[in-house]
Amino acid sequence: FDVIVMKDVIEHIPDQEKFIPWLKQFLKPGGVIFFGFPPWQMPFGGHQQMLENKWLSKMPYIHLLPWTLYRKVLSWGGEREVKIIGQQEIWDTGISIERFKRIVAGNGMTILAEKYWLINPVYESKFNLKPRVQLPLITRMPWVRNFLTTAVYFLVGVNDR
Repeated sequence: FDVIVMKDVIEHIPDQEKFIPWLKQFLKPGGVIFFGFPPWQMPFGGHQQMLENKWLSKMPYIHLLPWTLYRKVLSWGGEREVKIIGQQEIWDTGISIERFKRIVAGNGMTILAEKYWLINPVYESKFNLKPRVQLPLITRMPWVRNFLTTAVYFLVGVNDR
């Protein structure tokens, strides 16, 4: 393929360290892979907006608790076991910006372009919020960027092609 699109997918896939390099075999020489995902540390990186409890579904960063504590909070909040299992799958597969970059760099791949979003473009249709690119200063400060960036886009190429 000339292009593989992984939009809002990679954060749901187990064994990303194996999966991302596995994609290379499907690319033609010069082909690229587009990755777009919500970074794990962003306010709703745990997809907790999908919870049934109206308070928990609006609590930013709650997914960053250790799993055993997060699970208890979900249970105390009345979440059904099926929802808790779904949240654990997301908790287990969430991916940070740095981890993604390490996987790419460690597997003969290069980031050709990257874009950081303060307001995820998907939020326009979901919440009627206008997309906003992250401030350049924030993108250079990982410990701030990771918590204030709601989406990242990466265009990745393979080094040996």
